[in-house]
Amino acid sequence: MFSSNNDFDPFMFLAGLGLFLFGMHNLEKGLEGLAGKSFRRMLQNFTNKKYKGILTGALVTAVLQSSSLVNLLVLALLGVRMITFQNSLGVLLGANLGTTATAWLVATIGFKVSISELSFPFLAIGILSYLMIKKRPVLSNSGLFLMGFGLLFLGLDFMKYSVESLSGQIDIKKYADLGLFVFLLIGVVITAIIQSSSATIVMVLSLFNSGIVDVYQSVSLIIGANIGTTSTIVLASIGGNADKKRLAAANVLFNLVAGGVSFLLIRQLVFFTHKFLIDDMLMDLVLINTLINLIGIILFYPFLERFGSLLKMFFKDSENRGFARHISNVSSDVPDIAISALREDLKEIYGLVTEFIMDCLGIAGDKDRSSNNLWKKIFKAEPDLTEKYNRLKLLADEMTIFYKKIQEHNLTETETSALSLYMEKLRSVISAAKNIKDISGNMREIEESEDEPAHQVLIRLREFAFRTINDLNKSGEPENSVCISKRCFADMEQFYRDTIEFLYKNLDTGREREIPLSSVTITIRKTISAVEELVNSRAGI
Repeated sequence: MFSSNNDFDPFMFLAGLGLFLFGMHNLEKGLEGLAGKSFRRMLQNFTNKKYKGILTGALVTAVLQSSSLVNLLVLALLGVRMITFQNSLGVLLGANLGTTATAWLVATIGFKVSISELSFPFLAIGILSYLMIKKRPVLSNSGLFLMGFGLLFLGLDFMKYSVESLSGQIDIKKYADLGLFVFLLIGVVITAIIQSSSATIVMVLSLFNSGIVDVYQSVSLIIGANIGTTSTIVLASIGGNADKKRLAAANVLFNLVAGGVSFLLIRQLVFFTHKFLIDDMLMDLVLINTLINLIGIILFYPFLERFGSLLKMFFKDSENRGFARHISNVSSDVPDIAISALREDLKEIYGLVTEFIMDCLGIAGDKDRSSNNLWKKIFKAEPDLTEKYNRLKLLADEMTIFYKKIQEHNLTETETSALSLYMEKLRSVISAAKNIKDISGNMREIEESEDEPAHQVLIRLREFAFRTINDLNKSGEPENSVCISKRCFADMEQFYRDTIEFLYKNLDTGREREIPLSSVTITIRKTISAVEELVNSRAGI
């Protein structure tokens, strides 16, 4: 497949690394599409015991081929409180063990047979299935999985071939004097940069297979890779609640302790595996990678509850006592203060729903609209709308429970009236979020289509929503918000009639529509309903 030139080609190596990482990415996405909800249910339902958490984490990670993906999924479940912090620790330990399955797969197949030809059928079937059967999600995601599998092994072949030419050009002995700790640090840095311990370990196996590094240097690099992979969950926990930060800290401590103990016993591990278990140094490396994580599980398992309790002492400043900032700091036993706190949280949820509506519609705020910074536009991250909506629902639930607690006390007529008003506003604001979420898929389809009338309707809806929200936000005192709300309600029916009339007037009856007419009209009605509910929630608060 390749030329006989023995010079090391760095671009071939980087291309191989890129193909491997892209293959892993597609493998994960394909499996997530095929069974993403099943994995989430497993993580929720099978983690009530620590041994179950470890087994579930190991199994899910072995299938998904990525501990980072599973750890990020656990972080997301922690963020919306669908899994407890204590239970998440078991999943974390299991995920570190499960990720070693990639190395076993690669070492068993990738270094034993010629795999460049083996990858072609996977790529051919996978790519064609993914591109040509998009309307059938199971077949499309299966194609994505097969494409990822083929790319993973094709990338490995590129790396293997390019590294083999290095064996006669690099004298590793001059680096050996620096000590094994240097190789451990190199493993940490490389993995932190490429965000995949599996890719780093495959690189190490390639280097060892070519005779560039010896077994002890390879194990040091593997230990470093296990420590370096913690950077993914650390980065994801920044700005998160206390449990997210604790989980990231637990992952770092687990890998540091497991890696540190393994590094101290590195010669004993190599001797034991080669003498008593497998008489193949390449497979010994893969086995040692598994043993490193098993050592960590054995060390932590008896003390997992205490370890969790110890971590609870940290990150108190970001302790998540609830999504509602104000009611979590007051008691329902003092009704007038409790009702004031509820009102403040109602203002906050109004702001969050406003932001959510603008995100769904793809509307930038005042500051972003006036910004001409090209780099900001290029590198701006897309908001996670599902996570935002889930948080809104949890916040509304907290406020409703707090409302019920206040109701248990003797209230004055004024307090009862205010409480009823605030709950009515809460229902309106959540209804606004629900309306806009229901059509977020429609708006994305319109945005990506070439249906010009639908595009123009979307622009009109954005301008209408932005203008209305801007007016509401500038209303200031409750009395002003009531006046502005009345004006907004008067404008809505007229806007609806004008927009529907515009859509029908610009219909091209001579061609098949890319976006169904019903999808566009539903989008118009739901957007206006969302804004209407938002206006209703703002009036008088």
